[in-house]
Amino acid sequence: MIENRYCVIMAGGIGSRFWPISTSKFPKQFQDILGVGRTMIQQTYDRIKKVVPVQNIFVITSIEHLNIVQSQLPELNPENVVGEPVMKNTAACNIFMAMKIAQLNPDASITVLPSDHLILKENAFLKTMEIAFEATSTLHQLLTIGVKPTRPETGYGYIQFLDKKEHNVFQVKTFTEKPNLEIAKSFLESGDFLWNSGMFVWNVQDILKAFRQYLPEMHQLFVECPFNTTREKEYIEAIYPRLQKISIDNAILEKSKNVAVIPAELGWSDLGTWTSVFENAEKNEYNNVESSKYVLTYSSSGNIIKIKNKNKAVIIDGLNDYIVVDTDKALLICPRDHDQEIKDYVIDLKTMKKGDKFI
Repeated sequence: MIENRYCVIMAGGIGSRFWPISTSKFPKQFQDILGVGRTMIQQTYDRIKKVVPVQNIFVITSIEHLNIVQSQLPELNPENVVGEPVMKNTAACNIFMAMKIAQLNPDASITVLPSDHLILKENAFLKTMEIAFEATSTLHQLLTIGVKPTRPETGYGYIQFLDKKEHNVFQVKTFTEKPNLEIAKSFLESGDFLWNSGMFVWNVQDILKAFRQYLPEMHQLFVECPFNTTREKEYIEAIYPRLQKISIDNAILEKSKNVAVIPAELGWSDLGTWTSVFENAEKNEYNNVESSKYVLTYSSSGNIIKIKNKNKAVIIDGLNDYIVVDTDKALLICPRDHDQEIKDYVIDLKTMKKGDKFI
């Protein structure tokens, strides 16, 4: 039944690999990274509201970003926009929202979605969600959405699957985090590995049972919370500092024998780096991604050039495969193949006197 379908959009994190566009005050999930007219969280919401009632869509984010979420998703009930007082990774936010939703509807099936992923094949995504919601009511397994790999990617986690259950659902055998290139190549050749998309679907009672089994201390801290009352916020603020900082993958999914996966071809990317943006963005005749009409390039290709001031003239000569990002406060110029080091640049910037104001 569609009224039992719920969605939790996870919108925490600051996306430091997307600095200087993504900052602690305005992270990447609230940015229009690809220049399509909608921010990443708005695109996530636009997709899921086609299969989940709007009144059943929740967003969990940092308390610092509550106003941004409410301004970007004005259709949502303000009570459905939930703030975490401290970032504690994905296990904490999942048990928080599962218990909150269980109190509203003990028969709920929940899909949990990252707020900042790219999905080009929307119809395939919606069909996969329909299959997943149907499967949770019959199989009672914790479902992950696995993306069929198109290359030996070392930046993603992998899911190995076994025998088919039903409804295109397969039993999970193993999880592997970010393998090296040789292992990634062997995964691709074997045919029984999928990229771990970080998208989940489960019945609320099944996921709470898993938390009781694998994270009993965390579960116990939430049991007495007066969910969906005026006292919820105060209680959450009191217990959050005591919670273990661990991902839902490490805490539950890698340990449970009750996990299944649905393979899907979604045109998916986690848009985790500037290079992934370059790969998925529209390019001009010189193979550059440009966001300003006053950019002139000479003997330059393979660059991503993002200028906040659309009226600024930019001239680039002899630059190939670089990231050039200019904002009001900062300018980044670095090779595209160094994009994983941007997090380190940000850490180093923090050590400078008054460096925090740039991040």
